[in-house]
Amino acid sequence: MNLVFQDQQQLIDTAGYLPAVSLIMPFHPIMSARKDLEYQLKKAVEKIESSLMEQYPREKAIPVLEKLRRMIGTLNYNTHKKSVAIFASPLIEKVYYLDIAVEERVVIDDSFEIRDLVYAKKQVIQYLVLLLSAERSRMYLGNCSSFLLIKSNGPDNVHAYINDAPERVANYSDPSAHKEVLLDKFLYHMDQGLTYVLKAYPFPVFVLGAERVLGHFRKITRHEKNIVGYVRGNFLDATETEIRRAMKPYLADWQKVRETALLNKVKAAADEQRLSAGIREAWKASSCMNGSTLVVEKGFVYPARKAAEPGAVQGKHTHEDNLFYIKDAVDEVMEKVLAGGGDVEFVEDGVLKEYDHIALVRYY
Repeated sequence: MNLVFQDQQQLIDTAGYLPAVSLIMPFHPIMSARKDLEYQLKKAVEKIESSLMEQYPREKAIPVLEKLRRMIGTLNYNTHKKSVAIFASPLIEKVYYLDIAVEERVVIDDSFEIRDLVYAKKQVIQYLVLLLSAERSRMYLGNCSSFLLIKSNGPDNVHAYINDAPERVANYSDPSAHKEVLLDKFLYHMDQGLTYVLKAYPFPVFVLGAERVLGHFRKITRHEKNIVGYVRGNFLDATETEIRRAMKPYLADWQKVRETALLNKVKAAADEQRLSAGIREAWKASSCMNGSTLVVEKGFVYPARKAAEPGAVQGKHTHEDNLFYIKDAVDEVMEKVLAGGGDVEFVEDGVLKEYDHIALVRYY
């Protein structure tokens, strides 16, 4: 990670230090040939040059272009990261190597906004589908175009657990009671399998099955905070097209699905005492590079000033020309989280009201 941090935002925002250029693009040298990456960067710079020359006098545009080309010429092609964000202005230069997939984005403005990095993220639609019946189970990794069957390490048929059921089950005079206990045993093992799958594919989960089976599973599962929807019906012998048709109403608003999954993640972190809620706590944790996922409302900004206590921040009680003034503490928290290898997600305003509009899931 090559980061150049300087507390000179006021100077950046003044007309004498324009323009500011942000270039955000995929940069995954381990997966792409260097010549291909260099060509993409060259084309991006050509677009930036054209825009700058149209919007600014030559004497303002050329120094920024030269700085941008110099920074691109020193990029690290040995990084294992997935993307790069480059910022250049007459005063400041920053390079971020990020673990997030992004769409190419160029912003020419009066200042650098760390939010541009988050807006450039690819919105990947991926989810898990767990199909349940009283006798069998299947699991898929789903996206916009395909379903991939996930093989479980354990049996996916209830009959494999008959001999594993409690001894007293064999003595039940009521066959229906026998079936209920056996069903719970089967679903318990399916939930254990989901534990391992979520470690490899930490995506929202949809559970599909008959109402009776879903009722049993909801009482047993340890993954309620990963499950974003239950779909009633018998789908074990359904085609992929039929399953997609049943799920279409649930996937129509992916933003809602994503927000539900993020809110569940925040709640789970709170239960595990790995959550820093509110700007002050998020600032403190991010300053220690202890940020895994930052979830923040889109419209939340927090002008502030640095507090006397190291690693602390306070609400703004000073004029903007004060040495300790911070234009937006939220942007700085996002910057710290990304610099530490974490991720940042936006949600709609009001979603995190219970957490003072910003919540940081910590590594520990």
